[in-house]
Amino acid sequence: MPKRFVPAARPATVRAARRAGHGYGETAEPDWRTIDWAQHVHQIELGGTPVNYADLDSAGLGSAVVDSAELRPADREPVVFVHGLGGQWQNWLENLPRAALERRVIALDLPGFGSTPMPRDEITIPGYGRCVNQLCEKLDLGRVDMVGNSMGGYIAAEVAIQFPERIDQLLLVSAAGITTADVARRPVYTAGRIATAMTAHSSAQYRAIASRPKSRHMALALVARHPSLLRPDLAYEGFIKGAGRPGFETALRACLEYDFRDRLPEIGRPTLIVWGEKDSIIPVRDAQEFERLIPDSRKVVMKDTGHIPMAERPGAFNNVMMEFFSEKGPASATDTPAGESEAA
Repeated sequence: MPKRFVPAARPATVRAARRAGHGYGETAEPDWRTIDWAQHVHQIELGGTPVNYADLDSAGLGSAVVDSAELRPADREPVVFVHGLGGQWQNWLENLPRAALERRVIALDLPGFGSTPMPRDEITIPGYGRCVNQLCEKLDLGRVDMVGNSMGGYIAAEVAIQFPERIDQLLLVSAAGITTADVARRPVYTAGRIATAMTAHSSAQYRAIASRPKSRHMALALVARHPSLLRPDLAYEGFIKGAGRPGFETALRACLEYDFRDRLPEIGRPTLIVWGEKDSIIPVRDAQEFERLIPDSRKVVMKDTGHIPMAERPGAFNNVMMEFFSEKGPASATDTPAGESEAA
């Protein structure tokens, strides 16, 4: 069980924060910067759309994987990562290398985001669910563990509902689908305006935004609790350069118009719900509702953390993720105080 995190007073600078042991924005191991990602990015046609995806197995980490596991790539159980609204597969840069120590890892750019063009058909949450399932089918993945953040959690849960035979374990990270079907629209629309405003920026301007703590804070204030403490290269590669893609407005509308709450009890797979206590986009009370509606589930709430726990506190997140993947039996069978854990 991860140790309980008690946040100190907010430090004034990045250096002060790290000296104080704030633990926020630290790089996870293995370090994603050591990987030649171009070797592992591919395209596959799904429904007439060339979908961009990263496929990371033992070849991606060299001897680190060979030393840590005696498994051939074909023996590795697959994990599929699904990004959120305005995201791309690089949202998971801090998590893919750790999962790849033990698993085959797949992360895609949904149609309309990242390097994947808009789909031929209208963007919908059920349509995205079919797209992710089709990717799994074309790659012959069989049963998978699936991880989704925000809209990606919405989609991952939809896959579990539509294609129950596809999912082994489900990990929902600050997932949309509860209050997004009701009234929590103002922060999401604000994020949309920021993303739209950034479409005119060049790559050099994106890098400049990421490099300065103040502009990094302004660009990522809604999604991260302490944006200035995120590493500049992670902020750029993982989040800022993916802003302003053509699918944003249509996917936002799809999130707000679709309601699957009455079908969540149909999810029959062990489910872990991870949330940031200070999520500014989707309130932490939604974690309780997902836990209530999904029969075999439990939640972990990460203190002093925003909407992207996997990037804000990647070490703690990776520990929670891999511990969950290693479990056998019901998720709800693991004892946590009052059904809730707190992790740093």
